[in-house]
Amino acid sequence: MNEREQTPAGGARVWAVGALCRAVADALEARFNPVAVRGEISGFSRASSGHCYFSLKDENGQLRCAMFRRAAGLLDFSPRDGDRVEVRGRLAVYEPRGDLQLVVESLRRAGQGALFEQFLQRKAKLEAEGLFDAARKRTLPAMPRAIGLVTSLGAAALHDVVTALRRRVPHIPVVLAPAAVQGAGAPGELVRSLEALYTQAPRVDVILLVRGGGSIEDLWAFNDETLARTIARSPVPLISGVGHETDFTIADFCADVRAPTPTAAAELVAAPRDLWLGALQLLEERLRDAILARLDVASQRLDLAAGRLGRPSELVGRQRLRLAHHAQRMHYAVQTRTTRLEHVQQALLTRLLSRLRGATDRHRERLDRATLRLQLLDPDLVVQRGYALIVDASGHAVTSIDRLAPGDEVQARLADGHAGLKVLHTRPTRTRPTRDA
Repeated sequence: MNEREQTPAGGARVWAVGALCRAVADALEARFNPVAVRGEISGFSRASSGHCYFSLKDENGQLRCAMFRRAAGLLDFSPRDGDRVEVRGRLAVYEPRGDLQLVVESLRRAGQGALFEQFLQRKAKLEAEGLFDAARKRTLPAMPRAIGLVTSLGAAALHDVVTALRRRVPHIPVVLAPAAVQGAGAPGELVRSLEALYTQAPRVDVILLVRGGGSIEDLWAFNDETLARTIARSPVPLISGVGHETDFTIADFCADVRAPTPTAAAELVAAPRDLWLGALQLLEERLRDAILARLDVASQRLDLAAGRLGRPSELVGRQRLRLAHHAQRMHYAVQTRTTRLEHVQQALLTRLLSRLRGATDRHRERLDRATLRLQLLDPDLVVQRGYALIVDASGHAVTSIDRLAPGDEVQARLADGHAGLKVLHTRPTRTRPTRDA
C-alpha cells in the first residue's frame, strides 16, 4: 500500500501511517513551535552519544523529551530526576514509534520568573537611556599594546582567557583586575576593578570582562545597573564574555562587543601570531617586488645612458681633441694679444720719445734764451764796451754818488784790469733833493 492519501467513495480519507505522522508533525510545527514548558524531570538518562532523554511531567500530564548532544553540552548543571526545570524547544513526532516528543534546545532550573522579569524591566530602562545604542559602540583595536582583564582569580574563565592569549599573543602584556563574579558583593567589586583599569598607567587598549556560565542567579551580578553605567563610560573598547552562548546579561548589551564565551572574548583581541607573521611576509614580498621593479627601471636607464655615453676610450679621445682645439685657440689668442700689445707698446714708446724730444727742444730753447739774457746782464760785457765798474773798499759796487765823499778811495774794474782811484769831488748829473730837505 503506497503512502498517498486515499478517499473512499463513502467518507473520510485514508492515511498511510508515515504520512499521517508527518502531517501531524507539520501541524505541530505550525501551531506551537517554538514552545516553552515547565515541569519535573523524570527518567533522565544520558546515552554514550551525548544525547539526553527524559520525561517532563506535572500532576496532569507527561511529555517525552530529547536533548541532543549540542544542546546538552551547554548545560551548566547536571539534571536529575525530580528537578523542576523550564525547557525551550520544538514539538515533533518521532515517526518510528508515532510518539509525541519535545526536542529540547535549552534547559534551566525553574523559579527564575521574577528575576527574568526584573532583567527585562532593567534592560528596557537602560535601553531607553541609550546605553545600548550601536552608535556608541567602538571598533576593537587590531593590535592592542596592553589588555585589561576583569574576572575572579578562582574562575575557570581566567585560565581559559590566559591560555588563549598566551597561545596567540604571548608578547602583549595582560593587566589583571580581580573581582568577585558572583554573590551580593560582586557588582561593587566589578565596578571598582573596572575603574582601577580606567586609571591604570600605562593604560590598556581594551578590557575583557569575563566569567563562565551559570544560572540566572549566578550571572545576576552582571545585570547590575551601576555596573552597566560603569561599562558604558569605559574610555577604551570593552568586551563582555559572560556565560555561554545562550546566556545574555545587561553587561553584554552595554559592552562594545559581546563574545559568546570567555575564550572567544580573548580571541577577538588576539589575532594569531601566524596571521601577523603572514601579513609581514606578504609586505616583505611586496616590498621586495617593488625594489626589484625599481632596480629594473634603474638598470634600463643606466643601459640607455651607457649607450649614449659610449666607450670610455672614445669619450677620452673626443675630450682630447676638444682639449687640443682649445689649446690651439688659446695659443693663437695669446700670440695675437701679445702682438697687439707689442704694437701698442711701440706706438706708446714712439709717442713718448717724440714728446721727450719736443720737451727737450723746448727746454733747450728756453735755456738758450735765459743764457742770452744772463749774458746780456754780465758786467764784463759792459766793461768791454768801455765802461768801468766802481767798487768801494769792501768790494761793493758803487751805484750812487751818495755813497762817495771826496777823498774816498775806490777801485775801477776795466776790461783788462783794475785801477785804484781817489775821489776828488762829486757832482750829481741833475738836481736832486738834499737829505735835510
